[in-house]
Amino acid sequence: MATLLTAASVIRLKPRQTRTEIRDAGCPGLILIIQPSGYKAWAMRFRRPNGELTRISLGAVAVDHKETPTEPAIGMPLTLASARRLATAVNREKSLGRDFVAAKHQQKLEWQAKAAATFDRAVTDFVEQHVRSKTRRWQQQARILGIRLAADEIALQLVPKGLADRWRSRPISEIDADDIFAIVEETRESGVPGVKRRNLGPSEPRARKMYAALSTMFNWLVRRRRVKANPCAGLHPPEQPRSRDRVLKNEEIVALWHSADMLTDPFGACVKLLLLTGSRLNEVCGMRRSELSADGKIWTIPGDRTKNHRTHDVPLSHLAQQILSLIKSEGDLIFTTNGKTPISGWSKMKKKLDSAISIGSSAKAPDKAWRLHDLRRTCATGMAEIGILPHIVEACLNHISGAKAGVAGIYNRAAYTEEKKVALERWAVHVQSLIDGHISNVVPLQKRGR
Repeated sequence: MATLLTAASVIRLKPRQTRTEIRDAGCPGLILIIQPSGYKAWAMRFRRPNGELTRISLGAVAVDHKETPTEPAIGMPLTLASARRLATAVNREKSLGRDFVAAKHQQKLEWQAKAAATFDRAVTDFVEQHVRSKTRRWQQQARILGIRLAADEIALQLVPKGLADRWRSRPISEIDADDIFAIVEETRESGVPGVKRRNLGPSEPRARKMYAALSTMFNWLVRRRRVKANPCAGLHPPEQPRSRDRVLKNEEIVALWHSADMLTDPFGACVKLLLLTGSRLNEVCGMRRSELSADGKIWTIPGDRTKNHRTHDVPLSHLAQQILSLIKSEGDLIFTTNGKTPISGWSKMKKKLDSAISIGSSAKAPDKAWRLHDLRRTCATGMAEIGILPHIVEACLNHISGAKAGVAGIYNRAAYTEEKKVALERWAVHVQSLIDGHISNVVPLQKRGR
């Protein structure tokens, strides 16, 4: 039975032990709902044009019971008068034969589509659905686009003054090649928006990273039909750096080894492991005790820490095992100074190595400058020079090329475990002989004629 509600009665009605519904006799279909907790809200029951009986929530009862100058809308706090006005509008739509529920659903979809079409929403979706699960060091790429982890280290948020914050309300369909060009140039000259830059001058690597991040994101959006085309496609990308071929000479290896002994622990040991294993810097720095076999002879790098996302077993030479045994650190991480994060600050350590040995960077001779990544190339070249077969060298470095590239790699699943063990041991013996100052007894294998 319907009750003629008044503003005073809406305030006066008390909650019961169970949920209470009171139909308003002053407006067909309008219902006042009172929860046992005392919470009051408005709802409406009516039939759609197809005869289906449905119910929709209109909004909570306005706590202050005061009218607002704005037009009443679904979801906002409503007084009795506002609730009746809104219900009357729904009844009018019904009398005209219009499906109010379908119209509201369509409006919601359009609103969601419009919100998803803005740059900040697109970046957030891209990072959450693609970058976060499929990209190594994903936080670096996310920060370039203006996204970072929140304090809870789970949710994502915009970087203040970052790119996503700057373009937050811009429709992604309106971003063109001119916009991409402008932001890439700004990044080259002034740094990534919202991120403190490390050097004051122009940086080509910064520009390449911004271009690559935006191009990858828009390709992802194209695949999901959220944009028609990638605006980066018509833009000339920043020039790629020349491929490096720097390999340390024997005397440089010796100088580096002795200089590493002067670095603060465990940086020196890390440098030596880079040379002995040919692994990447982030792989060695992130080494964990749980990744080592029980006897300490095999180091298994999980796929989420390798560049090609493939688990990689690295047989550790006796020299590498000896170096690891001398490292004093607590917890699972091996190369750490605080027990929580891998060691960092390599720029300072690199300068110490440069000042101690004669293979430092030179503005007059850039080709003679060296980088820590050159130790990986030095390891590969050194193993080849002492007779290790190319496909074994590739296996040691976890490369997917040459003998294991393309179709050949699909069928060639050999791990070459024993061959890698022998190869890395021979390389370690060769390095040790250089350090000790005598010629290695490792003799390069001669190719036999057919």
